Amino acid sequence: AVVSPPSLAPFRSAGDRPDISIRDAVVTWVAAYVVGAVLSSAVFALSGADHSADLTPGWLAAASLAQWIPMVGAIWYVGSRFGAGSLSADFGLSFQPIDLIGVPLGVITQLVLVRLVYVPLEALWPDTFALDKIEERARTTYESAHGGGLLLLVLVVVVGAPLVEELTYRGLLQGAFTRRLSDWLGVLIVAAWFAIVHFQPIEIPGLFVVGLVLGVCAMRTGRLGLGVITHLAFNATGLILVAST
Repeated sequence: AVVSPPSLAPFRSAGDRPDISIRDAVVTWVAAYVVGAVLSSAVFALSGADHSADLTPGWLAAASLAQWIPMVGAIWYVGSRFGAGSLSADFGLSFQPIDLIGVPLGVITQLVLVRLVYVPLEALWPDTFALDKIEERARTTYESAHGGGLLLLVLVVVVGAPLVEELTYRGLLQGAFTRRLSDWLGVLIVAAWFAIVHFQPIEIPGLFVVGLVLGVCAMRTGRLGLGVITHLAFNATGLILVAST
């Protein structure tokens, strides 16, 4: 029988060692997430803020790094154990000029696709899904940034988050699910995971659609570059919208 290659190239067999399983990918994510949550919670407590949206850019960056470093470290470790020990070879974290089409794709996702998702929801539940409520967390975060803090906010939201989240959700998790199940089932499962784990119920419908777009980017290209650029453009557009209104 002819075995088709995985849609994403996150793990290449090294000798007789098996590729990572769904179980190992999930255990890796859970362990890293818990460690990161503990560390970021400590940073949050030190900041003195009442809510995460109230963090100044400096504290937001510190809390984000506390969450990201254990995750990236765990992903690199599991790649070294099961793969080649390279984020590019093991998880498809590479870029090509064609990935720049992610810029308009991210803008369209933010301005059109996500808005279309909320049109019927706002019609049915106007008090819950009003635009100002959906943007409330992002607006509060943006309004806390001034001067150099704004640059730091951009680095966290527009650069750091897309890189780490695509490596985590599309590289580690979607890679494992698509290899063991199917392309589309892997995309759907991880898109739902991506949306729910943000723990913002009002944002879940929109984030699920974003997760689908990013999942398809990885599925179609076998790399993370297009998804990272699309995610970057999506976040940048959202930040510009908040800043301009």
